[in-house]
Amino acid sequence: MIQELSFIDTRPAENDPDAARVRFRHRYRAGNTPAAGRSHRAEWADAAKGACIILVVLWHVVVKDYLQIDWHIGVPVPGLWGTLGEQFLPLRMPLFFTISGVFAANAAQRPWRVVARSRIAGFLYLYAVWLLIHTAVLATAPELPTDRATSALGLLEQLTITPSNLWYLYALALYFTIAKATRRVPRALVLVPAAVLSAVTAAGLLDTPGNRAGLYQNLVFFLAGLYLRPQIQRWAATASRRRLVLTSGVYVLALAAMAVAGAQQWLGVWTAVSVVAVAFGITAAARLARWPALSNPLARLGRITLPIYVIHMPVLALLHRLLLVPVSGLNRPVQGLIVLGYPVLLTGLVTGLSLAIHRGLLAVRARWLFTLPGSRQLKVAE
Repeated sequence: MIQELSFIDTRPAENDPDAARVRFRHRYRAGNTPAAGRSHRAEWADAAKGACIILVVLWHVVVKDYLQIDWHIGVPVPGLWGTLGEQFLPLRMPLFFTISGVFAANAAQRPWRVVARSRIAGFLYLYAVWLLIHTAVLATAPELPTDRATSALGLLEQLTITPSNLWYLYALALYFTIAKATRRVPRALVLVPAAVLSAVTAAGLLDTPGNRAGLYQNLVFFLAGLYLRPQIQRWAATASRRRLVLTSGVYVLALAAMAVAGAQQWLGVWTAVSVVAVAFGITAAARLARWPALSNPLARLGRITLPIYVIHMPVLALLHRLLLVPVSGLNRPVQGLIVLGYPVLLTGLVTGLSLAIHRGLLAVRARWLFTLPGSRQLKVAE
């Protein structure tokens, strides 16, 4: 079964004994002994990816469906959900891209012809295929508030310079190209401009139609994961309860200070808060890995993020069309019963349906929807 187009290369980096020692120490301190005959994966990273994809779906459920419903319950519960979702914005995609960079370290060292086909062309192919699918499905749900192409010129723009909701795939193709092209350049000369680009974009100093803002802001996190892989693995392996309390506290204080001061668009503030958020996210995931009952389900989900990512928006669009009017028309007592748990229930439904559709597509041999035809499917663990 295709579980994920693996930009998550899990083999120890060549000539990187520190990384190997850190992974060994973490696995056995955490009590995670890998099954025989199976390559090792960083369970904390998979768990973090699982949490990130849930947050992605939850955010889309909240802003594209939940907040569009006419809630007449007299209490500001919908607004609270919106506010809660905003608190994870500095965490969700920066952490996702940092982990993608960590797992991409080996792939970026391979020859250009390998990287160009398996990574760059592979992601661009998936982006183009699913952009066409999204465009067709979203046309049936015009009331869903999301970016969509409504003309041939708009579709061409999304294919080239202004990525759609699928911008994560577009970004990975671009980031792999940059990482490969600059592999012999001193790292500081790549990371510093990427950090400046992130800060300038977050400050609103660049024109960022569509999803260009995410594209510009997250390059630095992918490169940081790529370049600082041993340090990140060491940070995860040595995560302590004290560090979890400290990083979570700093994250909360940073969010509060940014909100009180209205500093979201102050130059460098958003990027700095995102760095704090990533440090917290890695620490939390590493600590969670010590509790298999909680981390294992998230890690399993983290190994199948691709189908959830590409399928969930069309599923949400169709559910939104189906539910918007009926839920808006419910009487006040009934809405009061469902208003608090609605986002959680719909997030679970969208995620489950996305995975079911994925299994169905594989059953009818539609593997070409999840991997570039003719290329070797990279395994979840190599």
